[in-house]
Amino acid sequence: MENDWKKIKTYTNAIQAEIVKQMLEENGIPAVALNKQDSSYLFGKIELYVSEGSIEVAERLIEESEGGF
Repeated sequence: MENDWKKIKTYTNAIQAEIVKQMLEENGIPAVALNKQDSSYLFGKIELYVSEGSIEVAERLIEESEGGF
């Protein structure tokens, strides 16, 4: 991951994080989900990153889509 990527959201649900990541990518915003959950007990966080130039658009898209979560 390059240096200009910034964390924009943190999730505890891996499926929700992947859905949001895919939604961003479908809208032309490359995104990375960094899973920091323990593999045995599934506690921890999943962090969603986008490039610094895409933060505003990504945050707007996430805000618009979160009505369904």
